[in-house]
Amino acid sequence: MPTSRLRRTALPLSAAALLVPLAAACSGGANDTGSASGGGKRLRVVMAFPPAQAMSPYGDDAVTLSRLAVVEGLTALDREGAAKPALAASWKRESPKAWTFTLREATFQDGAKVDAAAVAHSLNAAQKASPKPRVLSDTGITATAEGAGTVRVVTTAADPLLPQRLANPSLTVLSAAAYRDGKVNPAGHATGPFTLASVKGAVSATLERNEHYWGGKAEAPGADVTFVADGTARANALRTKAVDVAEYVPISQASLLGDGFVHEFPSARTNGLSLNTEHGVFSDPAMRAAAREAIDSEALVKAVYEGRADSAQGLLGPGVPWAAAARQDPAGRAKAAGKAQVAKAPQIVLATYTNRPELPEVATVVQQQLQKRGFSVKQVVRDYAQLEADALAGKYDAFIQARNTLLDTADPVSYLASDFTCDGSFNISQLCDKRVDTDVDKAAALAGTDARHRAAMTAEADILSTDALVPLLHERFVQGYDDSRVHGVALDPMERTLITADTRVG
Repeated sequence: MPTSRLRRTALPLSAAALLVPLAAACSGGANDTGSASGGGKRLRVVMAFPPAQAMSPYGDDAVTLSRLAVVEGLTALDREGAAKPALAASWKRESPKAWTFTLREATFQDGAKVDAAAVAHSLNAAQKASPKPRVLSDTGITATAEGAGTVRVVTTAADPLLPQRLANPSLTVLSAAAYRDGKVNPAGHATGPFTLASVKGAVSATLERNEHYWGGKAEAPGADVTFVADGTARANALRTKAVDVAEYVPISQASLLGDGFVHEFPSARTNGLSLNTEHGVFSDPAMRAAAREAIDSEALVKAVYEGRADSAQGLLGPGVPWAAAARQDPAGRAKAAGKAQVAKAPQIVLATYTNRPELPEVATVVQQQLQKRGFSVKQVVRDYAQLEADALAGKYDAFIQARNTLLDTADPVSYLASDFTCDGSFNISQLCDKRVDTDVDKAAALAGTDARHRAAMTAEADILSTDALVPLLHERFVQGYDDSRVHGVALDPMERTLITADTRVG
């Protein structure tokens, strides 16, 4: 059984150098009291991913704005992934394609009133954006104001998930002043408990409390945010108390920080081994079954993740809390090829990417496990951008990836459709199985939450029966903060919230 390599290393010089500007950027006002209207200490936050699109709501920066409690949409998501009220107090489905949303009383950060015209303008602007937000890749929306307090949204096809879809950060609602000169600027024009006051490129951002937030004033008067890609630097900033909250602490640093600073929780990410069902060795179901039997999930969790992950349970792990109770056993799996038969097979190419630091180590352990079963394995490890096109084209026999199973609508059906159906846009396993396609189509057509969940788990069982993907483990997220003095940090499996109106120091 593979053993864990030694992870407790000295702070690299490059990471140590990062701490100087990081501490300087975070120090201003860190212990200042707030204004007379609220008091409290400012938050010091270090984020892992710098802005990539000048804080545009139509790309990945939208998630950063959501995690910093700057933006909101008509709806939000509860821990089960169901839609709950946000700027919309209630909603009703009028027909398969049409919904009406009744707005609550709220004010934009620039003082303008949140009314139906502003909401319709924001939603229609997202629909017309180029490139279009990913959440609208499989549907279109048209929003119209019906009076001051009601918005009607019509979709191009029946969409039972529209309330969940509208919770996506890319469909945030902004005031009219945010849309000028063909650009969208959320700074000062959103509705969340914190206002984005300034952004210094990819280095830092300043947040101030929204004194007129409809949900009540934030506990903290503001936040000083820095963006640092180096995980070791983020962890050491937390250790040295240069920051109050550190996003995404690397597994390699978690044990060094200690339990009081490390807060891990299940995520919606499943690390899986996609097997090429169309070409090569794994086009044979018996060979795929042999690969499945070779994998020891618990050894992976222990060797690579130091116990800070969950052993494989299926396509959907503990970060999807309803999945375990609805899970079904796969039926009709092929009988695994024997070791002698496996040993005669051509060498397989196993690929993964460097962008998630644990995956190359996972690939090494998986390679050893497959070799023990008799497979000859060659590794290809590169930056994700260098691998994606070849992976989607089926040029690898096996591919290891960490996949967010809830994607853009907090519903796994879109993930099942994109990854495992004949026409799926992200079908790395090249699977084309009529039974799976029928399962996914049935689940996608259902509106009732329980029925949809049951149908999704039927699809999961049938996908697993093909061995197109072998689940390896379920990741946990690790967020860093000192729980003796920092409170109200959100631990969100769907990665949409971190700082909230309740986050405070002291």
